[in-house]
Formats: sequence, structure tokens, C-alpha cells
Amino acid sequence: MAASCLSISAQVTTPLTHREGAGEGILSLQQLKDSALQNNIAIRNAKHAIDAAQQQRKEAFTKYFPSVSGTGLWFNANKGMAKMDVNPSDYISPELGASLAQMLPAEALAAMGSPISMSMMKNGTIAGVTAVQPIFAGGQIINGNKLAKVGEDVSRLQLQLSENDVEKQTEQYYWQLVSLQEKMKTIEAVQALLADIHKDVDVAVRAGVAMKNDLLQVQLRQNDVESQKLKLQNGIGIVRLLMAQYCGLNSEQFSVESTEIIGGSSQQVIKQDFDQSLLGTPEYRLLNKQVEATKLQHKMEVGKNLPTVGVGAGYNYHNLLDNDRSFGMVFATVSVPISDWWGGSHAVKRKKIAQQQAEEQLADNSQLLKISMQNAWNNVEESRQQLQITQRSIEQAEENLRLNRDYYKAGTSKMSDLLEAQLLYQQSLDRRTDAYADYQNKLLEYRHATGQ
Repeated sequence: MAASCLSISAQVTTPLTHREGAGEGILSLQQLKDSALQNNIAIRNAKHAIDAAQQQRKEAFTKYFPSVSGTGLWFNANKGMAKMDVNPSDYISPELGASLAQMLPAEALAAMGSPISMSMMKNGTIAGVTAVQPIFAGGQIINGNKLAKVGEDVSRLQLQLSENDVEKQTEQYYWQLVSLQEKMKTIEAVQALLADIHKDVDVAVRAGVAMKNDLLQVQLRQNDVESQKLKLQNGIGIVRLLMAQYCGLNSEQFSVESTEIIGGSSQQVIKQDFDQSLLGTPEYRLLNKQVEATKLQHKMEVGKNLPTVGVGAGYNYHNLLDNDRSFGMVFATVSVPISDWWGGSHAVKRKKIAQQQAEEQLADNSQLLKISMQNAWNNVEESRQQLQITQRSIEQAEENLRLNRDYYKAGTSKMSDLLEAQLLYQQSLDRRTDAYADYQNKLLEYRHATGQ
């Protein structure tokens, strides 16, 4: 029994220093991140948004080129669209009439005295092709292209935010699973320890040198540890399912590397210059893009109330007069939106107000972003100190376990005291596992907050 007590410290610390070799079914944090970035639905949607923004930018670029249109028309009316009556006698002078009387028979002369009815354009075909090149459009084309480029930049920043969120969630799942796995190792080591204690105490009870109550206390402790193990197994299974779904894994039968967690000291982090870090955060850059977009929208609204000028050329064909006719032409157009100036002036003011709102939002949210950076830094420092406290607690719990082991060996301590010391030591190990995982999460939040 004394030998089993002497092995308590070595067995329980094994999960914290054991280094597993990489093998099949063991995934690193980077592998999980890569899989999530490739398969997560939020990333795919953000990439689709970039593709759509690129197409919109290319669409805006086509406005620099002439607009070409073609028209065609065929018609057949129930009567001619142009009709006129002609009286030849109105156009014959007396001298011409005398000459015609000598040359034409009387019937022909009589017919020329009667009116003639003429009908035209009862059916026909019209076709034409026209090209118009915009010369001046109030800056709408130029600003529209700039706005489309801003939209593409915004979609790329939104992809970066989506990637940050996916990496953050993946790493949170990772450290949650690492923490549960480490606790499972601790539980398994404790079970092995309790099994040895149970064996030794059972022998002592049979020999009559120990009380049966000591054996019952060990058995109760074994039942409690088995219950903890079941809860851990369920928790590990759920986290694996969540991670598999989130990262697009084909199976949830995997574990994660935990070689860096315990025994490693808390890495030192240098505090960033928040004013400088602010400029590199995607949130701040998005706010700047919003201001830029509202400025361009204001300019485009102004352009809608300015004249537009264009030049063009066309080629047309028709057979309205029962013979084929085709011709080309060049032209210039000027359009002045006179009646739109009244309502347009209010639209311009509305866009100006939107621009001012975006600028004020940029200033306000910039302050909030720097506050979040300071809060993230405070959390890092607090978490680091908590990790140091848990390390000291382990040392104290280990010394307490050593003393109770010696007291039990000397017969001056009860089994309940030894088991209580073992429980305190196990709890201190679990707290360090939780503190380390929390510290890693706080570091992650700080990196994201400062745009790293």
C-alpha cells in the first residue's frame, strides 16, 4: 500500500507531460483550420460574394464603351398610311393642254381631267443599327466604376472577417477538445492509481491489518471517477461532432494534437500600439470603405442632375416607298434633366447626410475598437496570471499529497485524508488544463482584436 501511494504523483502527472506521436486520426490545429477555411459554408458564401463583386466591376467598366442597339420592324396595314388625291389638270398649263390635245386621243384627255387617288406605305420593312458613345455623363460612369471597385474591396474584407471568425471558432473547438482529452488522460491515470490502491487495501483487509471502511472509501472514489469519465466521453463526442461539421470532416473519429499544452509556460505577448494596430484591422478598413462609398454615391447623385452629352452613328434601311433605301448618319445628343432638379436637389442632400453619418460612425467605432483591444489585452494578462496561480496550486497540492502519503504510511493519517489529497491534486491539474485553454483563447481574441 505504501508503494502504491508513492506512485500517485508520477501517475497523475503523466497525462500532462506525455507526448503523443502524430499518426492517423490525429489532427493538428493548422490542419483543422485549413479544412474549415476550405469547407465552411460562410467562407464559400464570402467567396461567391467576391465573384459577384468582380462581375459588377466588369459590368461598370463596359459603360465606358459605346452602346450599340439594333431595331427591326415589319408591318402590314389594312390600308396605306399615306393617302393623297392628285388632279393632273391642276398641273397642266393651257399651252401644254393644246399640245396634248393634238397628240392624245379624246379618251386619254378626259381621264387626265379626273382626280387620281394615291395610297402609300400599306406594308414595309424598317431596320437600323445605332451606336452612341457617351462623352459626358456628370461623372456617373467614372464614379460608378470607382464604387464598383469599392464594392469588390468590401467583399474581400468581408471574406477576411469570415476567415477570422472561422479560424477563431475552429481554435476554440480545438482547445475545448484538447482540454477534455487532457482531463481524460488524468482520469485514466487516476483510475489506474485507485486500482492499485484498491488492490493493496483489499490485501490488507484480508490480512486484518486495515479496516474494511478504507476499502469502501476507495470503491466509492472509483465510482465517482467512473462517473466523471462517462461525462467526459460524452463531452468529447459532442465536441468532435461539432468540429467535424464545422470543418467539413468526413468522420468524427479523430483526436487532436495536444503536445504543447501542459508543462509549457505561458508565452509572453508584447502589447501592441493600439492606434497603429487599428489601421490594420478589417473592421476599421470596412468603415473607411463605407465612408468612401457614401462619398462616391453623393457624387453620382450630383451627376444625375447634370447634362449628358453623347455622339453616335447609325445605319438604316427601309422599303416604305416600294423600293429599297439605305442610308447612314452621324448625330450628337444633349440631355438636360430640367424637371428632375427639384427632387434631385433633395436626393443630393440625402446622400450628403449619409456621408456625414458614415464619417461619424467611423470616428465612434474607431474608439470602440481601441477599447476592445484594451479589454482583450486585460483578459490576456488576467488569464496569464490565472495560469500562474494554477501552477502554484499544483505545487501546493502535490506537497499536500506527499505529506498525506507519508502520514498514511506512518499510520497517523486516514484513508479519507489521502483520497481527499489525491482529489485536490487532480482538481488542480484540471484547473491548469482549463486555465491554459482559456489563455490560448484570450490570446486568439487579442490577435484578432489587433488585426494580427
